[in-house]
Amino acid sequence: QLQLVESGGGLVQPGGSLRLSCRASGVTLQDYGLGWFRQAPGNERETVSVISSVDLTDYADFVEGRFTISRDNAKNTVYLQMNNLEPEDTAIYYCAAEPGLVGATRLRGSYTYWGQGTQVTVSS
Repeated sequence: QLQLVESGGGLVQPGGSLRLSCRASGVTLQDYGLGWFRQAPGNERETVSVISSVDLTDYADFVEGRFTISRDNAKNTVYLQMNNLEPEDTAIYYCAAEPGLVGATRLRGSYTYWGQGTQVTVSS
């Protein structure tokens, strides 16, 4: 069974950077669409960024060029580079995967497999 494990979260000051990683086991990710989502207390889970199996990407409006999604199929891993972090970015960040997803869809319902999440806290 496909398993996704996120890492790289932690505490960072405003304006700082973090790189999140999500490594898959059980499958090879090269034919999967992948996404990063986040959920803050009291909020719905929202899409941050997605990357398709053919490397099409899309970003939420609130990213505004600060975040970059990428994948390394040789390492079976998807990354989210987060720069210029703001307190509003504080949330649990989840990665997700869907086989055969060639479009960069931002609909979280399109993704079947989900990781357990990693906490990102942006605070002074």
